Amino acid sequence: MASAGSNTHIFGGNTSCVYIEQNNGKDLILDSGTGIVELGTRLLETQSPINILLTHNHWDHIQGFPFFKPIYQPNRDITIAVGNVDDKKSQDAILKQMSGSYFPVCYQDLPANITLNTDLSSQKQFTLNGFLVSTAPLNHPGGGTAYCIKADEKKVAYVTDNELNPPEKAKTSISEWVNFIEGADLLIHDAQFIDADLPLKHGWGHSTIDQVAELAIKASIKNVVIISHDPSRTDEQLSAIEKYLHTQYGQEVKIECGREGRVFDF
Repeated sequence: MASAGSNTHIFGGNTSCVYIEQNNGKDLILDSGTGIVELGTRLLETQSPINILLTHNHWDHIQGFPFFKPIYQPNRDITIAVGNVDDKKSQDAILKQMSGSYFPVCYQDLPANITLNTDLSSQKQFTLNGFLVSTAPLNHPGGGTAYCIKADEKKVAYVTDNELNPPEKAKTSISEWVNFIEGADLLIHDAQFIDADLPLKHGWGHSTIDQVAELAIKASIKNVVIISHDPSRTDEQLSAIEKYLHTQYGQEVKIECGREGRVFDF
């Protein structure tokens, strides 16, 4: 959930949304958490088509969509590629949250031209708006899809929410993750937990900070950003986690806690 307040001024409290832009201006949005709201205001300045890749349908990854201003623009072209979730009947959850008693504006009444693509994420590889996208199944309750995105001779891996060491048989093993993300210029990976959170939360679909750091080293990742912070974590706690990661792994990999508005320019 979003966690705005005095304790999240440094790292931010919005839920997942990442924006990628190529040198030629073509862009791609990853997930539609509350972080997409501010992005939507920026995108009002253009009329170019919008493409959104969803990992899965849990609320923190779709809850910003009803407040994404471009959906209220007449004839704005918006394509949403949904994650490969287990419950195929829920693939339209990002739209259906705007129906019935959930939201005052029904998705059927939106003036934008919204297309829901339920097939792309089931493919191993596809092209979307000039980006070459590869997929892998997430280890997360309800399923979902991780993405590796290539453009301008750079590679970004977006893996959230994902449990690297789930109690049941993994949909994607550690060795498969290494092959999938290997050599990425940027790995964005869920690391909601620390070791003290286990074993209570083992099986909840998230990784620990140490598991992600060790994976990144094995895969020769250039930059790592851990996201999906526990909503109860304060700036002070996240700063301590970041300091620990720098001390423990900083000689082998560049790693940091995700901050709202953080920009990587490759």
